[in-house]
Amino acid sequence: MAGDRRLTVCFPFTGDTVGGSHISVLGLVKGLDRARFRILVVPQAREGAIARLFEGEEIVASPEAANEPLEPGMRIGPRQALHALSGLRAKTAFLKAQGVDIVHSNDGRTHAAWGLAARLAGARLLWHHRGDPNARGLRLIAPLLADHVLAVSQFALPPAGRWSAARKAEVLHSPFDTSVRADRPSARAKVLAETGLPHDTLLLGFFGSFIDRKRPLAFIDAVVAARALRGSRPVAGLMFGRPEEPGMEAAMASRIAEGAAAGFVRLMGYRSPGTEWIAACDQLVVPAIGEPFGRTLIEAMLVGTPVVATRSGGNVEAVRDGAVGILVPPDDPMALAIACCRLADHPGEAAALAERAREDAIARFGQARHCSRVAELYATLT
Repeated sequence: MAGDRRLTVCFPFTGDTVGGSHISVLGLVKGLDRARFRILVVPQAREGAIARLFEGEEIVASPEAANEPLEPGMRIGPRQALHALSGLRAKTAFLKAQGVDIVHSNDGRTHAAWGLAARLAGARLLWHHRGDPNARGLRLIAPLLADHVLAVSQFALPPAGRWSAARKAEVLHSPFDTSVRADRPSARAKVLAETGLPHDTLLLGFFGSFIDRKRPLAFIDAVVAARALRGSRPVAGLMFGRPEEPGMEAAMASRIAEGAAAGFVRLMGYRSPGTEWIAACDQLVVPAIGEPFGRTLIEAMLVGTPVVATRSGGNVEAVRDGAVGILVPPDDPMALAIACCRLADHPGEAAALAERAREDAIARFGQARHCSRVAELYATLT
């Protein structure tokens, strides 16, 4: 803007479903120095969920607001690329008119929709990669359009090669509010009152979108296995999230209704803030495969909920096995169940594990370090 010497950083968002990436961006935005940076939030739906999340920030209607959004998880092929280019001229003009210095994109659909516009507008593109390292956009488009790539984990880094963004990529873990605390007994009592489950029920929690990568069906199987192992003590699975893949909701309902899970796996819906509900669970169970860096792992560590997760993707960077959580082989519901029962049988060990995990999360995943590094990158890129 005229007379404003601050760098203008634009955060565009395609679609209107709030997920972990949006929560991470919110933490970043709140921690940036407004004397140095003008923050521009550009949601596709001006009155939608993402706009509400960033309430209080400078929000400007997106020039692609009237376009049909790309669907979450959609493969970006030639047809989808043409769709993303449909508003190229309007987006380029928008970035120029707003005096944008840096476009900071945070998911595959937004990279596809805004990357070329950033280049044509003369803005720098900071490509924040939170997904599969073999994603087509990261492999084929980022080397050409991105000025820098931030990956949320070593796992998520672009693979090296002759045509690769690896040379301009680095790892920066997502930011977390490490001051968060929770009254776990009170939160647990609230959930028991809502669900009507017996007070001695072992509450196993699943948090995240119901998509195949996160393995919600494996969680259901793990709860069934844990119930068989526990015998006299009741076990229940609480699933917080919503389906985002065709057929997944029906598949989950069918698996739950098969018999052993009926009445003991509850679909709790999407709830926020997630930390309150994570704190209500006795354990967080993460069966996900190839997850770049799950926020719920760190949130559980911060509120004192023990973590059992698969040895896959970014889980191995967040959870040091045996020290701050338990890792088991991927796609093995019985291994998840055995680990959960072991923690339940040794509450002292579980409490010590949770305390070490909280200290580890505070040391490694604070917002201040994340915001400081991003601010340095903004200055360097411009």
